[in-house]
Amino acid sequence: MPIRYDADLARFEAACTVEDALPLAEWLEATVAPRIDLSACTDLHTALLQLLLAARPVLAAGPADAFLARWAGAVLRVE
Repeated sequence: MPIRYDADLARFEAACTVEDALPLAEWLEATVAPRIDLSACTDLHTALLQLLLAARPVLAAGPADAFLARWAGAVLRVE
């Protein structure tokens, strides 16, 4: 699974697709202070980005991928 969930941290790994949207939405809703780690993410579906923009979780680690860092990392708040 491209997204691994810990208590309050979701780690995005490799290509994260639209199939990950529902589990992410459920986790974001159930987690009091969610944090995300995009450091290993290589591709992020826009449905996931929309969820992150709506929920505004703390960005614990930004994307290493230059494109994602420029476009997705720039709009998410950093811890």
